[in-house]
Amino acid sequence: MHATGITTKNSVAAIRERKREERIQALRSQAGSLLTTFDGCSLWLFGSLARGDWDAFSDVDVLAVGRDQGCADRLADQVLACGMADDVIALTLQEWQKLRQGHDPYWRAIAADSVCLGDR
Repeated sequence: MHATGITTKNSVAAIRERKREERIQALRSQAGSLLTTFDGCSLWLFGSLARGDWDAFSDVDVLAVGRDQGCADRLADQVLACGMADDVIALTLQEWQKLRQGHDPYWRAIAADSVCLGDR
C-alpha cells in the first residue's frame, strides 16, 4: 500500500489500463466473429485507444485490411454495420505493408501504436 492508503492495483492508471484491456478484448471478440467469413483479412485498432491515451469521448478507429480492395471494403462495411468502430479505413494487405514501412510520419505512428484485433 502507498502512503496515501491506495493500493497500486486501484490507482487511476491501473483502473484505466484494466478498462482499456477490457475494451480491447471485447473488440477482439467482435473481430473474431466478423473475420470468420473474411479469409486473408485482418483488423487493426489504431488511435487513442490503441495508444492508451483515450478518454470517455474517444472514438474507436479500425483498419480493415484485406487481400484485395473489395474484401477490405466489405470488411469495413461490416465493422461499421455492427457498431464495432466509429471510423474504419479499408486497405489492401499490400497497401498496409507499404504504409507501415514507409516514411510518412502519420502512417508510421499508426503502425507503431496499432493493435491487431484479429486476422484470418
